[in-house]
Amino acid sequence: MGIFSWIILGLIAGILGKLLFPGKQGGGFILTVLLGIAGAIVGGYIGTMLGIGDVSSFSLKSIGIATGGSFLLIFVYRLIG
Repeated sequence: MGIFSWIILGLIAGILGKLLFPGKQGGGFILTVLLGIAGAIVGGYIGTMLGIGDVSSFSLKSIGIATGGSFLLIFVYRLIG
């Protein structure tokens, strides 16, 4: 996937990850995109290692994997902050 696709997928994953965590959270649009992109990378890595799949194409499965990674990063971010 190209850079633009990673940004779009990261934005979607970041927004969905934040929706899964209710309550007030710090960070704005930029942090959401960055956590989403990082979540897509983490989710793709974990998904590949577990044999579930990867984030190589723009599909519902890749959005789910990226959202899971984003959810994990937002959880860690909330624990730290």
